[in-house]
Amino acid sequence: MSEAPSPSTPPDSSRTLELRVPDMDCPTCAGKVENSVGRLDGIDGIDPRVTSGRLVVDYDPTLTDESRIRERVRAAGYEIDGRAAERTFSVPGMDCASCASKVENALERTDGVDDIETRPASGRVTVTVADGADSETVLGAIESAGYDASPAADDSDPIDDRDSVWKSRRAVGTAVGAVLVTIGMTLEFVFPALDPALATLAGRTYELSHLLFIAAVAVAGTPILRNGYYSVRNRSLDIDFLMSLGIVASVAAHHPFEGAMLAVLFSVAELLERFSMDRARDSLRELMDLSPDTATVKREDGTEETIPADELTVGDTVIVRPGEKVPADGVVLEGESAIDQSPITGESVPVDKAAGDEVFAGTIPESGYLEVEVESEADDSTIARIVRMVEDAEREKTDREQFIDRFASVYTPIVVVLAVAAVVVPPALFGASWSYWFVVGLTLLVISCPCALVISTPVSVVSGITSAARNGVLIKGGKHLEAVGDSDVLAVDKTGTLTEGDLTVTDVISLEGTNEDDLLRRASALERRSEHPIGQAIVGYADEQGIAADSEDGTESEVSNFEALTGKGVRAEIDGTTHYVGKPSLFDGLADLEHVHATTDGGVALAEMGYSGESQCDREGCLDVLSEVVPDLQSEGKTVVIVGTEERPLGVIGVADRVRPEAKWAVSQLQDQGVRVVMLTGDNEGTARAIASEVGIEEYHAELLPDEKLEWIRRLEDEYGGEDGEAHVAMVGDGINDAPALATASVGIAMGAAGTDTALETADVALMGDDLTRLPYLYELSGKANGVIRQNVWSSLAVKAVLAAGAPFGIVTVIHAVVIGDMGMSLGVTGNAMRLANVEPDTPDGLEGRGDGGH
Repeated sequence: MSEAPSPSTPPDSSRTLELRVPDMDCPTCAGKVENSVGRLDGIDGIDPRVTSGRLVVDYDPTLTDESRIRERVRAAGYEIDGRAAERTFSVPGMDCASCASKVENALERTDGVDDIETRPASGRVTVTVADGADSETVLGAIESAGYDASPAADDSDPIDDRDSVWKSRRAVGTAVGAVLVTIGMTLEFVFPALDPALATLAGRTYELSHLLFIAAVAVAGTPILRNGYYSVRNRSLDIDFLMSLGIVASVAAHHPFEGAMLAVLFSVAELLERFSMDRARDSLRELMDLSPDTATVKREDGTEETIPADELTVGDTVIVRPGEKVPADGVVLEGESAIDQSPITGESVPVDKAAGDEVFAGTIPESGYLEVEVESEADDSTIARIVRMVEDAEREKTDREQFIDRFASVYTPIVVVLAVAAVVVPPALFGASWSYWFVVGLTLLVISCPCALVISTPVSVVSGITSAARNGVLIKGGKHLEAVGDSDVLAVDKTGTLTEGDLTVTDVISLEGTNEDDLLRRASALERRSEHPIGQAIVGYADEQGIAADSEDGTESEVSNFEALTGKGVRAEIDGTTHYVGKPSLFDGLADLEHVHATTDGGVALAEMGYSGESQCDREGCLDVLSEVVPDLQSEGKTVVIVGTEERPLGVIGVADRVRPEAKWAVSQLQDQGVRVVMLTGDNEGTARAIASEVGIEEYHAELLPDEKLEWIRRLEDEYGGEDGEAHVAMVGDGINDAPALATASVGIAMGAAGTDTALETADVALMGDDLTRLPYLYELSGKANGVIRQNVWSSLAVKAVLAAGAPFGIVTVIHAVVIGDMGMSLGVTGNAMRLANVEPDTPDGLEGRGDGGH
């Protein structure tokens, strides 16, 4: 009995099988299964995953197969869960709607294959197979449609690279065919005297030019005829079948020129379409190439070792030097560096990172050496999840795409019938020229192909979604890309969305001769012993200002007898003097707050601080804290903290959740785009009013519980829907606390989703960074995407209609149909869709250089 091999990276020829074995729930069970399967020849690796009840086997398909592996698992005494499993296959040659149709038809007739999803933009096919249907069966079905295929280990595998289409065998054949057609046309139309008759067959004379045209068909048309054969096998009424029928009929009917032109021009169209699709695939490859292939690991003995990035395990320490890519999500253990996070968050400004800060795979340190502890494996990193979700976004068809598929399924057969009728009816009933109407029918046959129409939406969706991902916006599907642009109202959460989500000091007003630094020093000395968020905000602000908790002479202040006064504030002695920090009510019966004197520091007038400064005594700068300062700060949504002793107040500190610097600009941009912005918050009325006023939001609703936010989403849908029905309401929040409202809205948009599993998995759209400037960009991109899709659909239909109308009058020939209707429109809709890659987010003036400091 051979020993079961240990899990390892499978060789290139290896395939991977994953089975559900629910009863394999302990190491002993795993050992039995491993030993049983290990007896087979060709087993490259066995990975029993006890926790999830799954068995992953890497095997050589030339030596064993899936059925034998399943038998060995059952021989060990364990049943395999027979529920359907999803498998993905790479089909690089499937790069158009016609190709996808043939593959679908082949798979639909395969036993054990249920759901089928073809993704020509990425060259992938995902199928749901029942127990017993192995990969070889699926591969055989795909190959029966005329396409090479191989299993994709997972959705994170790179899209298969291919040589340039202009160096392919088909390109060479097309070029040779074009030369033959050119020579033949020259002989037939320019120098007919040099075009001798070479043979007569079945009463038809074949000149040299005719033979050149037939040779062009043989050289340039072979791939078309091959694909047409597979279309017939799979009963697929696609363009390959239609073109093959047209080419064969042209040659058989003694119209070799039309057949040759059809073969050459359609081959050129196919090459151009493949080139355009490769450009769309390049946008996906760019995302996949963000993660590095290798990583430098620091071992326990201090040595360094370079290993493939996908072999990293949680807990490894990796070394990242300036200019290198971070190989995995992790936490900085040592070092400091400014890191370019634009591949993840879209931020153009590098963010400072130090020990304890989180870093993401694919980001690039610009300066400084870092040691990073790996927190997720390569296939579970943030960038890997983004790539998977971008790929998956193509799988879910939009409403427009579903409509086009239904339309094409009716439109194509009708035009084909009209083409046949054009060939038969006029000559048979009216004695018209059979040759003339054959060309008309052939033209209609070419026009009937709906390729440009079918690809008009998916190529736009892929272009838009990949463009958004590069700019830090993850859109989970084409229908969500459409829905954002269709939404009439944007409901915005306050905390963590319009505001930064962290309390900070906004105002410092010194009183009774105390300067600002001394006021912050005393307040922070007390609050360092408090765990209250407001106290921590004061301490953090003092630290930012470089104010230490030392006395004025530089010696360390002695803080004693600290006491937290629940609901009011804190009290302690600083160098023997009792100090208080807390609400204004804490000073009732202590210091007089109605008649105090502001410290103006060099003659700054009270009027410049926004207060009247009416004198209550001989001294200047009289101020009533209770009736002037406190109401003023509270009206702005700020929490007021008084600092003082029993004898006198020392100052007033305003604390608030600071509005994001870009919030007002973002709201203004959205409103300029015609979006109605409404704020929904659980905060109090005063704070909500102040924040709404500051950022320019006219409508807000405060003091809402999570279920009440959900109810307001429904109200907004009814209120703004008008006579046409419900409005589309988008909701932007933090992705966790606002989950019910995000789920209810037409589109749920999560803020700051980078590294957050919940937000990435649940949101329809995720803004990877805490950056509101991406909201106007998202709406602009979505609006343009919807416009591009409409342009592509209607232009395709219009061109087809014009060409079809001109065909019976001889105005439109086969050449026009191929060059304009097929090749031209396919290139046109693809090129139009690629314009979405040029949509870039704007940044308001004054914010180009901001960073978050690593927090």
